[in-house]
Amino acid sequence: MPTLVEIVGRLGGRVVGDGATVVSQVGSLESAQAGEIAFLASAKYRKALATTRASAVVLPPAAESASELPRIIVDQPYLYFARLAQLLNPTLKPDAGIHPSAVVESVIPPSVSVGPLAYVGPRCEIGEHVVIGPGCVVEAGSKIGDHSLLYGNVSLYHETVIGQRCIIHSGAVIGGDGFGYARERSGAWVKIPQIGRAVLGDDVEVGANTTIDRGALDDTVIGNGVKLDNMVQIAHNVKLGEHTAMAGCSGVAGSTVVGARVMVGGQAGINGHIEVASDTVVSSRTLISKTVKEPGIYTSAMPAMPHDEWMKSAAHFRHLDALVMRLRELEKRIAELERKP
Repeated sequence: MPTLVEIVGRLGGRVVGDGATVVSQVGSLESAQAGEIAFLASAKYRKALATTRASAVVLPPAAESASELPRIIVDQPYLYFARLAQLLNPTLKPDAGIHPSAVVESVIPPSVSVGPLAYVGPRCEIGEHVVIGPGCVVEAGSKIGDHSLLYGNVSLYHETVIGQRCIIHSGAVIGGDGFGYARERSGAWVKIPQIGRAVLGDDVEVGANTTIDRGALDDTVIGNGVKLDNMVQIAHNVKLGEHTAMAGCSGVAGSTVVGARVMVGGQAGINGHIEVASDTVVSSRTLISKTVKEPGIYTSAMPAMPHDEWMKSAAHFRHLDALVMRLRELEKRIAELERKP
């Protein structure tokens, strides 16, 4: 268990008070107990600072004198707290080696762990210290970079590329066929083979049951540092820029290019064959249907309202075209009247 001085030596910051204070875990100001360290990231939680049972706290410079507890002073307490939580809670990884029930058809480094009932196909390139969890399927020709972690029941279709230090959560399917079909005159669908790949950069995290389709011709590309929540859908040929983050149940349709550092809220949708500028924020349940050239916050969802009010509004929506036509006619008549002497 580290002392505050040891923590600052690893993560930076400045200690005020007893630097020999030992902490074993992180916690919130409200629930932290003795031996734990909490943090203050917003002034609205300042009252909880006076009653916290934590042994130490992480504070911004403006709140340095707000507590007598041993404390670490940093400019970004929330970011510091995230790094401290990683330090105190390292990811538990199984021992290296191949479980007797796994099937491995490629040569892999001794440092790799392959769990029960997992499958690694031929011609795969697996980096050092990779963990392939129970029931995972890594199909032929796939590549996984050093220190990447696949939790149980992840599926990588053939020739999928995973970068270094990636985390892929259970149930994710990467490299599945994109939704590509041509239509007969009769209405029948003819499948278009998806011959591109799904390529993930370094430090990407993919949530549980998220799907990333392989490209139809070109690759689907997920940039370095991208974070995808659970049940996100990335269609074929999509390009996601570095450090973009997408919340649960959001999706991007085919052949769309999303810039760097874009944030997409839950249940939001981005249409296909468009571009979204870097540093754009898409609010929850918003539909982006056209190219976004300028970064900003974009919102299209209608807030909830009482059902009776919604029914009245919906009735008005049906008559909007007629109302617009009447308004234009009235404007035209007013303009004619104003031109008369």
